[in-house]
Amino acid sequence: MSEVIYHIVEHDGGFAYKVGDVFSETFPSREEALQAAQAAAAEQQVPGSTEGIRYQDKAGAWHDETARGNDRPVAKVED
Repeated sequence: MSEVIYHIVEHDGGFAYKVGDVFSETFPSREEALQAAQAAAAEQQVPGSTEGIRYQDKAGAWHDETARGNDRPVAKVED
């Protein structure tokens, strides 16, 4: 099972949460950014429905796979 970690950081004159190299919108306070990160992390762990997906790789080959709706990452918030 994969893990996603949300970090609370200073950003653009306020605070944001960051996952990898991606920032959220800027919030005026650390507490607001923390609450938004906790909500996003909780939502990311909610199971969905199992769906068939189709995608094309860099070489142009098409692939069909099944994405299980219960295959959700563990999401954590580090303040």
